[in-house]
Amino acid sequence: MKVKQILYRKGGEVYSVDEMTMVYDAIALMSEKDVGALVVMCRGTMCGIISERDYRNKIILKGRKSKETPVRDIMTRDVKCVTEDYTMQDCMAIMSDKRIRHLPVIDEKNNLKGVISIGDIVKAIIDEQKSEIQNLRNYISSSYPA
Repeated sequence: MKVKQILYRKGGEVYSVDEMTMVYDAIALMSEKDVGALVVMCRGTMCGIISERDYRNKIILKGRKSKETPVRDIMTRDVKCVTEDYTMQDCMAIMSDKRIRHLPVIDEKNNLKGVISIGDIVKAIIDEQKSEIQNLRNYISSSYPA
């Protein structure tokens, strides 16, 4: 299965904040939307990503104030992205190697198409395995007389 199918199943809605958004407001949006990361936009273009990990490591553990710190001060700037043609295995390898949980999906013109999470990939793998198991059961039950 490819990223294209995962995005199709989950929908391409992307939650984002502007780089000048206060961290507190970004975290509130993550909570409201029940997501672990938000894309950060700078003048209409993706310039970073902010995750729960960024909040933990760069606000809480540093004693900073989330209501006074803009997202641009703590966002991850070196964002690893994938295209819709990447496979689930490709994404799992990237996520494991980079120790990240979210991958923005871009097209050939660097337009943001969506974001996939490790949870999306695990769900897709489980769904794929369930389908394979059902197909094997059907094959076995049709091969043997009752």
